[in-house]
Amino acid sequence: MRYFILCLLYILPFAAVAQSSNAKAKITGKVIDSETKVPIEMAIVSVFRTGESKPFNGQTTDQNGMFSIDNLQTGEYRITIDFISYKEIVYNAVKVNTSGNSINLGNIQLVPSSNQLDEVKIVSKTQTVQNKIDKMVYNAANDLNSQGGVATDVLKNVPMISVDIDGNVELQGNPNIRFLINGKPSSIFGASVSDALQSIPASQIKSIEVITSPGAKYDAAGTGGIINIVLKESKVQGINSSINLSAGTRLENGSFNLNARKGNFGVGVYFSGNKQLTTKTKSSSDRISYNATRDSINRLYQNGTSPFTRSGYQTGINANWSITPKDELTATLGYNHFENNSSGITLQDQTSSLADGTVLSEIMSERNSVSNFKNNAIDWSLGYKKTFDREDQELNFLVTSSYGKSTNDASQETDYRDNVNPTSGLRSYNPGNDHQVELSLDFVRPISKGFVFEMGSKVSLENINSNVITDTLALDGSYINNQGQTYGFQYKRNIYAAYASTSFSLFKNFLEGRAGLRYERTNTTADFVGVSIPDYNTFAPSFTVQHKFNENESVKFSYSYRIERPDYEELNPFFNISDPHNISTGNPFLKPEIGNRFELGYSKNFTNNANIYFSGYYRRNTDDIQSFSTYHSVLNVNGTDYTDVTLTQRYNIGTQTDIGASLFGSIKIDEKLNIRSTIEFGDRTTTNPSLPTVSGFNYRANLNLSYQFAPSFTGEIFGNYRSSQKNIQGNRPASFFYNLALRKQFLQKSASIGLTMANPFNKYMSQRSTKYGASFNQVNIKEIPVQSFGISFSYKFGKLEFKKGEGDNHNEPQQPTI
Repeated sequence: MRYFILCLLYILPFAAVAQSSNAKAKITGKVIDSETKVPIEMAIVSVFRTGESKPFNGQTTDQNGMFSIDNLQTGEYRITIDFISYKEIVYNAVKVNTSGNSINLGNIQLVPSSNQLDEVKIVSKTQTVQNKIDKMVYNAANDLNSQGGVATDVLKNVPMISVDIDGNVELQGNPNIRFLINGKPSSIFGASVSDALQSIPASQIKSIEVITSPGAKYDAAGTGGIINIVLKESKVQGINSSINLSAGTRLENGSFNLNARKGNFGVGVYFSGNKQLTTKTKSSSDRISYNATRDSINRLYQNGTSPFTRSGYQTGINANWSITPKDELTATLGYNHFENNSSGITLQDQTSSLADGTVLSEIMSERNSVSNFKNNAIDWSLGYKKTFDREDQELNFLVTSSYGKSTNDASQETDYRDNVNPTSGLRSYNPGNDHQVELSLDFVRPISKGFVFEMGSKVSLENINSNVITDTLALDGSYINNQGQTYGFQYKRNIYAAYASTSFSLFKNFLEGRAGLRYERTNTTADFVGVSIPDYNTFAPSFTVQHKFNENESVKFSYSYRIERPDYEELNPFFNISDPHNISTGNPFLKPEIGNRFELGYSKNFTNNANIYFSGYYRRNTDDIQSFSTYHSVLNVNGTDYTDVTLTQRYNIGTQTDIGASLFGSIKIDEKLNIRSTIEFGDRTTTNPSLPTVSGFNYRANLNLSYQFAPSFTGEIFGNYRSSQKNIQGNRPASFFYNLALRKQFLQKSASIGLTMANPFNKYMSQRSTKYGASFNQVNIKEIPVQSFGISFSYKFGKLEFKKGEGDNHNEPQQPTI
């Protein structure tokens, strides 16, 4: 009970601390296990004034066992360090007699207590959103609405992130995001980011890390920034496990985790899977096109339905071995699979007329299409960490490998009414594989007080093989090979990188920050006919400076230089003819997009557990990569003529400038009601010498209300609105989601059952978008099913064991003085 009460004290922000304008000392240290020498995370460090029984300051240790308590006045304190099933350490009469200095307690060794616990339940609740100097962390465990959902559902609730109805993700309005899982890349994202995110159950996610201005240690890829999905793991001694199951009208999920750790060795296994049940999307498209003199008009109206299913699963094992107190080895092995299947019937009406309305011809047809996509990926990693006698000095080596294999079967057939044209069709088979290997070496060394130097290097190797076999429907009903659309490609991209950065503290801790420079050399080869992709160098500087007014209030300013390399899919010149009237292809002549981003952030925590975070940003992309569509009355594709076609291709459009801001706030009205909200808005301008300048304002707002009906019964309501956005050829549609959720815990909170409702009063969401060009105007409407009801169940169990210690008295270290 004493430990539980202390946890609550540190979850809530401390009450106002009496401060002196000229006395701000700091106490630091590292908490480790006295036997295994492994850092202890979440140990409680308490600071008491002399003669008082309640702490007035303190914190919990981070994953490295570190703590740092600032803003201490001159005086005498009692400091305690405690963690469950360990003996408490007490520092009596710690004297702070010189303002502005720091005291380092060094390695504090906690001795396991002599009690043997049969079962331990650790109860703590961190803030849903935590703002750190280099990232914002969203703790998904506090999110009821995403229970039973997938990663996309969690991302919808994260500040600065927006997700559209198709699962496409933007970070502060930019879709060029680098996704990581547990800080490492995965080929699961190579085939389809949207599909990959919708194959990861929300029950597996511990937190989402949003890095809008990555430092030099991170890859320079992704002008939008980095989103790191941190999956659940356990480093607690003993055995523990969890099961999560959910069933619903549109989605089914299941996951299992088992972790075991004894002494300096731990191992964990997991399995999770999900299935999106069949849904039918209704869509229509109305396109008006003109000839050069605009004396004739062509109209194409398409109307259809598309049944769609998606499924996937992941499984793997991870192990951690503390070989010695200074040498740690970590290994992971995972297997991922996801697939989607779709089919559709589209009715088509093509009308050709004169400007005065005289109809010249009308052709009506029906197109049937089928698409089946599968992706399998194996990921493994091996990491080694070496620490030294000098505090905070460490060496890290990591090798990761990811191998993905995908297949895509697609076909389409068009039948014409009254047999005005013979039946036409295509079928294609597209197998491919993606192999990625990364090796990185990082070294960190403190140079002096408040100054840490870091340097490292990295090699990233990617090899993609893709084959396309296309057959054309013949007049006799048989299929013959289409030589113009049958070919194979090999694509290789090697990136060689090195970086140097520093963390610093200036003017007696008035200003702290990080600055660095990253160099990357990109070598790309592809056997596209007539294409040679040049090598190029990238120098990516970055810096962040932060001033802490106190432990609960800070302001920071950051800058980062980012690059968005065109992916293989964007370069591949293969023509996608699943719809002969709307064809798309890659552009092998794309150049990398360059981004420069500035951000100003302010955060404050209040004594009533409320907090706010403000971020204002300016981003300028040059050689901005965007899709652009052109109309062709006749388009010849490798010897075959297609009529009445909109061709979509990616281009380096020009310059895109974004100016915007986001405001996140959370407040606990009373012991039961908590409110969280995010408001984002910005203006985007796209310029190109040969195109009109396009500028448009957009905004997003969400609101989350959670209510604690009883200690074990919680409810939550969430709503999110995203406005439409003008782009260079039209507009992206607006969207609105709302969810309701309830969760009841039982069996001493080791089990829970939840109910979720997504858009319970709207079966479909209507999405209207427009597109226009020099000779066409088009309106697209989608009716997407969004209503769902679900039930979820979660159960955690296990037995945590702790070694017996020696002796029963508190350790009494010598009293330090500064």
